[in-house]
Amino acid sequence: MRAVVAVLLLVTAAHAALWGLFQEKQAAPDFRGTLPSLSYAPFEPGHTVADVAADTEKVRTDLRKLSTLTKAVRLYSSTEGNELVPPVAAEFGMKVTVGAWIDKDANRNNRELEAAINLAKRNSNVIGIVVGNETVFRSEQVPLENLGSVPEVGVPPEESERILREEAQRLHDAETQPEDKRGEAVKWAIAESNVHRLIKVIQRVKKSVSVPVTTGEIWNIWRDHPQLANSSDFIAAHVLPYWENFTDKQAVDQAVDRYNLLRDSFPGKRILIAEFGWPSQGYNLRSAVPGPFQQATVLRNFVTRAEAIGMDYNIVEAIDQPWKFFEGGVGPYWGILNADREPKFSWTGPVTDLNYWKIALVAVLVGLFMSLPILRLDQPTVMQALLLSAAANGVGAWAATVFSYWTTHYFVWGSAFALSLGLVLLVPLVLIAMARIEEIAAVAFGRGPRRLIARSEPLAPATIGEDIKFPKVSIHIPAYFEPVEMLKQTLDAVSRLDYPNFECVCIINNTPDPDFWRPIQDHCRQLGERFKFINAEKVQGFKAGALRIAMERTAADAEIIGIIDADYVVHPDWLKDLVPAFADPRVGLVQAPQEHRDGDRSLMHYIMNGEYAGFFDIGMVQRNEFNAIIVHGTMCLIRRAAMDKAGGWSSDTICEDTDLGLSIQQQGWLTHYTNVRYGEGLLPDTYEAFKKQRHRWAYGGFQIVKKHWRRFLPGASRLTPDQRREFSLGWLNWLGAESLGVVVAILNLVWVPIVAFADIAIPDKILTLPIIASFAVSLVHFVALYRLRVNIKAGQMLGAMIAAMSVQWTVSRAVAQGLITEHLAFARTSKGGLSRMSIEFQAFWEAVIGVLLLIGAIVLVVTNGYKQVREIYIFAGVLVLQSLPFLAAVSIAILENSRINEFAFWRNSAIRTAELIGLRPVSLPSVTAPSQPVGSEIGRDN
Repeated sequence: MRAVVAVLLLVTAAHAALWGLFQEKQAAPDFRGTLPSLSYAPFEPGHTVADVAADTEKVRTDLRKLSTLTKAVRLYSSTEGNELVPPVAAEFGMKVTVGAWIDKDANRNNRELEAAINLAKRNSNVIGIVVGNETVFRSEQVPLENLGSVPEVGVPPEESERILREEAQRLHDAETQPEDKRGEAVKWAIAESNVHRLIKVIQRVKKSVSVPVTTGEIWNIWRDHPQLANSSDFIAAHVLPYWENFTDKQAVDQAVDRYNLLRDSFPGKRILIAEFGWPSQGYNLRSAVPGPFQQATVLRNFVTRAEAIGMDYNIVEAIDQPWKFFEGGVGPYWGILNADREPKFSWTGPVTDLNYWKIALVAVLVGLFMSLPILRLDQPTVMQALLLSAAANGVGAWAATVFSYWTTHYFVWGSAFALSLGLVLLVPLVLIAMARIEEIAAVAFGRGPRRLIARSEPLAPATIGEDIKFPKVSIHIPAYFEPVEMLKQTLDAVSRLDYPNFECVCIINNTPDPDFWRPIQDHCRQLGERFKFINAEKVQGFKAGALRIAMERTAADAEIIGIIDADYVVHPDWLKDLVPAFADPRVGLVQAPQEHRDGDRSLMHYIMNGEYAGFFDIGMVQRNEFNAIIVHGTMCLIRRAAMDKAGGWSSDTICEDTDLGLSIQQQGWLTHYTNVRYGEGLLPDTYEAFKKQRHRWAYGGFQIVKKHWRRFLPGASRLTPDQRREFSLGWLNWLGAESLGVVVAILNLVWVPIVAFADIAIPDKILTLPIIASFAVSLVHFVALYRLRVNIKAGQMLGAMIAAMSVQWTVSRAVAQGLITEHLAFARTSKGGLSRMSIEFQAFWEAVIGVLLLIGAIVLVVTNGYKQVREIYIFAGVLVLQSLPFLAAVSIAILENSRINEFAFWRNSAIRTAELIGLRPVSLPSVTAPSQPVGSEIGRDN
């Protein structure tokens, strides 16, 4: 144990060291001066000043903070609380550039213009008015009512007609351009018309104030419409390299280049870079990547260059604006202060993450906490502890990343709900991945199985009680419309058992057709008095009801009950090898695995057989170490006393065997398992039968969860903590994983149009990467454990993986039905070759969902062609991965009905291929001369 503790501490120390090693530090020029101007929005749009004192105090608090950083602020509106800013700014000696928001609402525009004019007249610290913000870029056509000098009157009718004629002529001229130039010409014509209208508004304001008046537009609008510059007192150009797909390394050079371009285009004109900034969070736009380090280095480099060349500039913006969620993922994150008015970076010294070590501490503590259960393991090896602790610390790092994301992002209700839902669904996914990693560690690096009954191990004498050497075993074989010859094989195999003291009770239930039961009745008579035959009609309770009747006909001195299915051919040494385990009076049950004798029927049956083997050679062996095996009916031996104490066969669920086994374990009995095959049964006839069987197991399993969950509470049963853990994780790993996979896939499918067309709520990497990691863990888990424990070839293992994935929809549907129903009819698994293949395609809904997921991935990739947001590509990759289980079902359904399902096809193909490439000589029929007919042949011809 000391070695394990040392491993945990070593991994924890290594985890902390990695955080220290990967701490990012970047160099940037120091800035110790005061910024010339910052964009400032005290309230959200639509704000109503209901409490002047409270709103004024809020503004005062903000400006007190900002006065230490900047000499002036730029506003974008003159109403909705912005009118409070100039007088408060004067208290701190700050200048204000007033803004008037302009859009298509003529009445609001007039209110904005009049408010801006009044603020400029009443406040001496107002140094300019910006009429409209990117009005031309947003294609906001200023209403004609706003163009006159008198707001209530607007422009005269003849002036309106002239304006409209000029605009129509501009558009007509553009539409007559050659086709390859027409689109750009029309776009320019519309912008030019808007520019002319905006100029009239600027002129209207200039007549009313003595401060400079301009408008705020992207730099290329000024370049392409020089008359706008000529009509403005100064150029207020927006240069935002992020939106132009420049990297953070190129941003400052791009801004300086645009500044020089405008200065050269308009010599003598004052040039103000009215907006420059970089977002601290959000999604990339092609090569432009937002982030806290990028924001800090860009702004520190920019202000240093700007001060050096005498550039006049305004930084967008002072404080993060969480309400700007409509501006894509980066909208809320342009501030140099966060929404809590705290600095996001330092203007001097190396650029570092101010909260880095807080996040690292969370990661290390969570990793250490999740590593503590390793100390409860029974004699773990060093490598086992190392892998588990590394995985736990990996989860800790992810948890810290989630914490960081939550504390550095802003959420509206919808995004908070989406993130919360995603995290709620990811928690069980992470637990499932951790459980699979634990199983990998145990099988690959842990100690070998110690409770497994092996054929080679000497067993205690099979004695129960005094002077009884061979306890009597009563073997029960329930049957329902089973093929006669198949059931005869099963009975014949029982008759050959190398055990002196047993009986066999064969009960055929609810099978009125005498062609099914009378031959079996006669066969039992032929096999002798050990074989009892029961033909029970109108039996209630499915298979469990039949087994209860068999118990009533069981010999009074039978101490062990054996259960085998009607298709199972047991080996002679089954009882001889396993009954001795009951010499320990604490043992209540011994389970042997299933095997199948018809795996060579077709390729589909071949991979089915491989899929079944994984459960018996991996999961059951591991669960046996904790006395927590799953009883699966056939090849099961149960002590009669244990069965009676557990209440016998119950019809509460359609998996009566697993239900009874759990009840026996809850009574405190020991159970044992062997992975030695003591017989072979038959595989489901068709893929439909395979899925129906899995549906019954999943539905029955969920019924068992609902029935027994209270007994998993402390003190409610004699289950050990290890047993509780194994059963809980087993249900989560099977029922939960499959259901969760379908739920997440469907939710992601619903989310595709929101991401692709609304361009909001893009799933972040903290939600998508764990799904990819979980898939990778599942893949490694399957391959590694199959290679270590299951004796099959690589090709069969690959097919088994496809078969295992293919029932995801089936299992999830069973769980969904288990949530809304209490009982479903027991569905017999068709075996023995009597069932007919359904004409319906057996993977219809899987095909629908799988194809939709692929289409969703394609839509995401296509619609992301311009922005190239990495998170969207990752999301598309997740959809492709989630489609695989559905497409696996489609592939098996197609395989079942194709020629390639037959082994003969592959043998013949191999022969033909060998002949074509010369590895095998081509066999040709020999040609001989026709022989002369004999007399008798001549006579027949005649």
